[in-house]
Amino acid sequence: MTEPLRRVDAAWLQEAPLNNLLAVLDRAGEEARVVGGAVRNALLAEPIGDIDIATTALPPEVIRRAQAAGFKAVPTGIEHGTITVVVHGRPFEVTTLREDVETFGRHAKVAFGRDWKRDAERRDFTMNALSATRDGTVYDYVGGLADVEARRVRFIGDAATRIAEDCLRILRFFRFHAAYGEGALDPAGLAACIAGRGGLDQLSRERVRAELIKLLLAKHAVPVLAAMTEAGLLDQVLGGVPLLASHANMRKLEATLALAPDVVRRLGALGVSVAEDAERLRERLRLTNAEYARFASMADGWWHISSHWGEREGRVLLYRLGAERYTDRALLAWTRSSEDAADQRWRLLATLPARWSAPVFPLKSGDFVARGITPGPRLGAALTAAEKAWIEAGFPDDRAVLSAIADATVMNLPASASSPRHS
Repeated sequence: MTEPLRRVDAAWLQEAPLNNLLAVLDRAGEEARVVGGAVRNALLAEPIGDIDIATTALPPEVIRRAQAAGFKAVPTGIEHGTITVVVHGRPFEVTTLREDVETFGRHAKVAFGRDWKRDAERRDFTMNALSATRDGTVYDYVGGLADVEARRVRFIGDAATRIAEDCLRILRFFRFHAAYGEGALDPAGLAACIAGRGGLDQLSRERVRAELIKLLLAKHAVPVLAAMTEAGLLDQVLGGVPLLASHANMRKLEATLALAPDVVRRLGALGVSVAEDAERLRERLRLTNAEYARFASMADGWWHISSHWGEREGRVLLYRLGAERYTDRALLAWTRSSEDAADQRWRLLATLPARWSAPVFPLKSGDFVARGITPGPRLGAALTAAEKAWIEAGFPDDRAVLSAIADATVMNLPASASSPRHS
């Protein structure tokens, strides 16, 4: 067995739920360690999310020990050796050590084992194959510590073999580099991703979407997306030409305006220019209805918005779209303008929702029925015409002005007027 090479700060390992679970599993002839992302992130001083545990104990023994300790054990992936153990309301995935017997993509045949090295060797990247004991001792069987130190994302063993086992690792290679890597992509890994890119077409849309969203939220996504484009991979994922500058500018605007990262806006900036783009992304990435609606709105005439707009034009669009879609479209237009992120005219336009809330159209059907308009097409036409006049007047709320708008609408309404759908 490889000797431990260093220790990780063990304070997080001593937190009650995790420590209690490890105490139950790591005794009486069995061994348990924290594996994967939690160890990697602890070494990189990155936030620790989900904590996964590997153990030499077989699944029935994991269940027996967990239940004996009063923990809840759920066989979420027992055929692969995974039990979710809930300790004081916190879930942990506990997986028995495994080794590959046959590998054929996502349906690899595995056998349970007790060899930590062989379990590490079946993982994807070296920095994800580290394991840590309860006292913070880190075990490294594949060179992961050196790669963590260098912030280098590197496949374990032969990169082409790892990709053949699961082609999603192509996207994970770029995503992990965007999140944790520094400098150039690992050349061998990049070459293997390019050679194996045909496998991307065999992946489910949901899996591709999940990886792409995580990539777009990563801190170094801009240079990584550029590398994917140069390699011919990003246009394959999106089904169209990536708009790299627009995406990079969207991230700058989020920082300038102190906006929370918004993956829909970032993806819209990267891949949406016209309505057909929204349709294509819906099909390729299995977008939700809400995501598709935002993309369709972004594509609907963003090029009409200009930094030369005044407050009046902005208010009209904000009233029509609502705050979220207004911000989507205004920011998209800004990313594709000739002005930079410091432009004050664009800033005033983009931040309008923080200063002005669109009012509700105050005139109702009853206002026109009282003026002799009977329910039907003429009433709908009256409401539409009155709303247009109210918007043009600057959204007044004075009752006298509103009454005058209603009177003028009735006076000018053609006798045979019919109404388009009232917005």
